Amino acid sequence: MRAVQVTEFGGPEVLTPVELPDPVAGPGEVLIDVERIGVNYADTHQAENSYLAPSKLPLVPGGEVVGKTGGKRVVALLNGGGGYAEKAVAPEATTFPVPDGIDDLTALSMLVQGTTAWVLLKRNAHLEKGESVVVHAAAGGVGTIAVQLAKAWGAGRVIATASSDEKRALALELGADVAVDSRAEDMTEVLLDANGRRVDVVLDMVGGKTTDQSIAALAPFGRLAFYGMAGREAPKPLDLRNVLGHSTTVSGMWLPHVFRLPGNVFGTALNELFELVIEKKLRAIPGGEFPLSDARGAHEALRSRKTVGKLLLDPGK
Repeated sequence: MRAVQVTEFGGPEVLTPVELPDPVAGPGEVLIDVERIGVNYADTHQAENSYLAPSKLPLVPGGEVVGKTGGKRVVALLNGGGGYAEKAVAPEATTFPVPDGIDDLTALSMLVQGTTAWVLLKRNAHLEKGESVVVHAAAGGVGTIAVQLAKAWGAGRVIATASSDEKRALALELGADVAVDSRAEDMTEVLLDANGRRVDVVLDMVGGKTTDQSIAALAPFGRLAFYGMAGREAPKPLDLRNVLGHSTTVSGMWLPHVFRLPGNVFGTALNELFELVIEKKLRAIPGGEFPLSDARGAHEALRSRKTVGKLLLDPGK
C-alpha cells in the first residue's frame, strides 16, 4: 500500500511517501480501506517527537481516518498512528459508524475537532447560559466548531481571536459576536475591551503570552481550558496564589483521556455533533485537501497557521 513514513524526527521535510505491506487487524481491531485522512496539529508534534505520547521510529503518522470496513462506512481514531496510508487498522472501540448525510470532511471534523470543542465547553469550562466565551484560533478546526457550539448552547458573548481579516470574518459568519486580532501585544486589554468586563471562559491552544494574558483577563470564577500549544512556546509557570486570589480555574484537556471517563462520553459527544449537523445547526469548515503524497505540504500549511477549518489527505492521490 501507499503510505507516508517518518524514519527520523523533524519538521514536514521528514514525511516521506513509501510503499509498505498492508497492515493486518488483530483481535479487537478492524482493517479500514481509507477514503480520507484527517490532519491535526498532533500529527506535526508526532513527526518531531514533541507530542504528549512519545513516538517510535519508523512511524506512519496520523490518528484518524474515514473509510469502509466490511462494507460499512466508518470513522475511526487510531492507536499510535498509522493513518497516513491507503489502509489502516483501528480498535473496534474507537471505530464509529458514519450516519447517512455526513460527508468525509464532516465525519473527520467532528471526530477530533468536534469532540474536543464539546468536551472543552461541557466538561472543562462547564459553560452556563449567558457567559462570555473567548475562542482563540477561532478559524481553526476546533475553533470553528467551538464558536458554533458556544452560541448554540447559549453563550452570552463569543469573542473570537484570529490573525487575519479573512479568518476574523469567518468567525463572525459562524456566530461570534466580535473578532479581534490574535497578534495583539496586550491580549488582556483586548479581551477586556471586547467584552466590556472580564471574561468567563477561554479556550486556548496557542500557549506563550496568549495563555498568560488570557488568564489575566479572567473574571472571578472564570475558567481557562488549555488543550494545545500551536505557538510551540510554553506559558509561564502558574502561581497558585494568583489562582486563589482571583478565584480562577485553569484546566488541561487531552482527548485520549476522555475514554477513561465512566460512560460513553466520547460516543455521546460524537452522536450529538452528528445530530446538530443533520439538523443544520453545525457545519464543518473545509481547510484544504492534499494528496497523500504531499503530506509534507499539508504539514507546512498547518504549521504556518494560515489555514482554516479541517485539512484532509486523499490517499487516492
